[in-house]
Amino acid sequence: MSRRAGREPGRPARWWRRQSLRTRLTVIAAMAIAVSVFAAFQVASELLDRELRDTAEEQLRADSRVLATNAERVGPAKVELPPYPGSGRLVRVVLPDGSTRTPPGQPSLPPVSENAERVARGASADLMESNSSDEEGYAVYTLRAGDGAVQVARAVDDSPINRFGFGMLLIGLLCMVGGALVGRTVARTGLAPIDRLTAAAVRVAHTRELDAAIPDEGGGEIRRLIRSINEMLAALRNSRQAQRLLAEDAAHELKTPLTSLRLNVELLIRLDRRGTLDSALPAESRTRLLNDLGAQVDELSTLVAELTDLARGDVSDESTEVLDLADVVVAAAARAGSRMPDIEVALDVTSVWVSGRLAALERAVLNLMDNAGKWSPADQPVQVRLRAEGASAVLEVDDAGPGIDAADVPRVFDRFYRADSARALPGSGLGLSIVQRVVDAHGGRATVARSARGGALLRVDLPATAPHAPVTQLTTGEDTAAS
Repeated sequence: MSRRAGREPGRPARWWRRQSLRTRLTVIAAMAIAVSVFAAFQVASELLDRELRDTAEEQLRADSRVLATNAERVGPAKVELPPYPGSGRLVRVVLPDGSTRTPPGQPSLPPVSENAERVARGASADLMESNSSDEEGYAVYTLRAGDGAVQVARAVDDSPINRFGFGMLLIGLLCMVGGALVGRTVARTGLAPIDRLTAAAVRVAHTRELDAAIPDEGGGEIRRLIRSINEMLAALRNSRQAQRLLAEDAAHELKTPLTSLRLNVELLIRLDRRGTLDSALPAESRTRLLNDLGAQVDELSTLVAELTDLARGDVSDESTEVLDLADVVVAAAARAGSRMPDIEVALDVTSVWVSGRLAALERAVLNLMDNAGKWSPADQPVQVRLRAEGASAVLEVDDAGPGIDAADVPRVFDRFYRADSARALPGSGLGLSIVQRVVDAHGGRATVARSARGGALLRVDLPATAPHAPVTQLTTGEDTAAS
C-alpha cells in the first residue's frame, strides 16, 4: 500500500486554521506571557535555590569553625556538646577510631561517609556533602579538628522554593488571563481598520457601488492596504465607466447603419408583398439598392469586428516575439491594396526589429493605411516609410488629402470620433483608437501632424530591439506599389 504524498493536518492544526485572526492574536499573546512567566520562574527558582544553598553552607562553615575551635582546645573526645534544643543545626564529632559523639536527644544523622572519615584521619581539611537519598536530606559540613573532625548538618528545606513556585504559578495564571484580555483588546483595537475595511468591501460587493472610497486611516501596512483597495476601486470605476461609454457609443454608431438597413429591407418586403417589386424598382435601381444593402452589411460587420477588438482587455492572446517590423508593414500593405484597389501604397521600408505581437501590429498598420486611403486622391499614393531612429522604430503613413484640422488633432485617436468632414465617408471612428491602444500596449507613441504634401502624417514610434538574424534592407529609396 503506497504512502500518501502529503499527510492531513492534525486536529489542533485544523482548529487553529478555523479561528479568526482576533482569536489567534489572543491565544498568541496568552501563550507568549505563559512562556515568559515559565522561563522567568525557572531562572528565578535556580537563582533562589543557589542563594539559599550558599547561605546555608556559609552558616554551616561558621558553626563548624566554632565547634572545631573548642575541639582543638580540649580534644574531640572531651569537647562539650550541649543537649539538642529540638530544632536547628545538628552536630557530630568524629573520633580518630571512627566512632562518633552526638548531643543528647539529637536525631540521628546519616552514617559517616568514607570521605568524611578521610577528613577525620587528616587526609583532607574539610568536606561539604549533601545527602538527599533519605526521606529527609541533609547538608553536612565536615571540618578537621585536632586528631578528629567535627560535623555540622542542617536539614535540606525545599519549602521556600515550593512556596515560591506556587506563588509564581498563581502569578503566571493571572498573567495568562491578563495577557488574553490585553491581547483581545489589542487585537480588537488593531484590527478595527481591517473590520471597517471588510465592512466596506462587503458593502461594495452587495450594493455594487464603487463611488464611495474607504477612509484612509491607520498607518503602515493598514494604510497601504486601504490605499491599494481605493486604487482598485478607482480602476473598477474607470473600467465600468469605459464599458458604459463603449456601450453608449456602440449603440449610437450602430443606430445609423441599422436604420438605413431596416428601411431598405422594409421597402423591398413591402414592394414584394404588393407584387410591384419589378415595376416599382427597375433593374438598375434594384441593383443599386442591393449594393447599398451589401455595403451596409459590410459596414456593420466591420463595426462589430472593431468593437469586439476594442472591447478586449488585452491586445491579443498571442505571445510576444521578436519580429521584423518591415515584414509586418509589407503584409499590411498587401491587405490594404486588396481592400483599396484604386489607391496605391508606396513603401520605403528598412528592416527594424521590435518585440511585439504580430497580429496586433499588423492590424494597427493596416488601420493607418485604411485611414490614409480614405483621404488620398486616386492619383496620389499613400506613402509608408519605416526606419530606425536611435533606439526606436519609426513608422510614418503620409497621405495627400485635405489634412486634419487643428481642432480635431487632440481627438484623432478617441474612440468613435469622426471629424465633420469625415461624416460622409465610410468608417466607424474606431480604427485610429485601435492603433493607439496597440501602440500603447507595445510601449510606443502615436502622433499626428501635417505632411509636406498637405495631408495627414501619422507617426508611430516603437522601441527597437536586437534582431534574431542579420538585418537586410528591403527597399532603399524606391517606392513599391502594393496591389
